[in-house]
Amino acid sequence: METEFTAFVAERSHALVRVAYALTGDQRAAEDLVQGALAKAYARWPRIRGEAEPYVRRIIYNDRASGWRRRARHAELTMAELPDRPAPGSLDHDATVRLVLRQALLALPPRQRAVLVLRYLEDRSIEETAEVLGCRPGTVASQAARGLAKLRQLVPELDLAAEVLR
Repeated sequence: METEFTAFVAERSHALVRVAYALTGDQRAAEDLVQGALAKAYARWPRIRGEAEPYVRRIIYNDRASGWRRRARHAELTMAELPDRPAPGSLDHDATVRLVLRQALLALPPRQRAVLVLRYLEDRSIEETAEVLGCRPGTVASQAARGLAKLRQLVPELDLAAEVLR
C-alpha cells in the first residue's frame, strides 16, 4: 500500500499542485492544499477504488471550497491611479495579460473559479466537471458562462489572452 501511494505521489503531485495553484494563486498555499489532500487520501488509500487522482482532486476542490467558506473575503486594494500597462505587441504584454488574467480569476466567486479551472485548465467536459464538483451539468454550464463573462469584463484583453494561453 505504501509503495503504491508513494509512486502515485511521485508521478502526479506536480499536476495536482498545478491545479491547486490555479485555485489559490499562491504556490505555498497550493502545496499546502495538495499536502492536506494527500494526507486525507493516504488515510483512505486502501478503500480508494480505481483511479486515485480524481479522488484526490475532489479532495483538493472540496478543501479549497471549505476554505473559501471559512475565510472572510480579502479586501480590495484601491489605487488613486491605475498602473501603467504596456502597449500591445511589447515583449512584456503576454506576461502582463497572464498576470491580469490570474488576478481576475482569483476575483471570481469560488464555484465559478473551480468550474473554469476544471473546464479550461484541466480540459474536462461539462459532465466530468459536474461529477467532480457534485452538481448538475446545467450548473456547470451556467457557472462557466457567468465566469467567462466576468473575466471578459475584468480583463478586456481576454481575447488576446486566449491566444497567449493556446
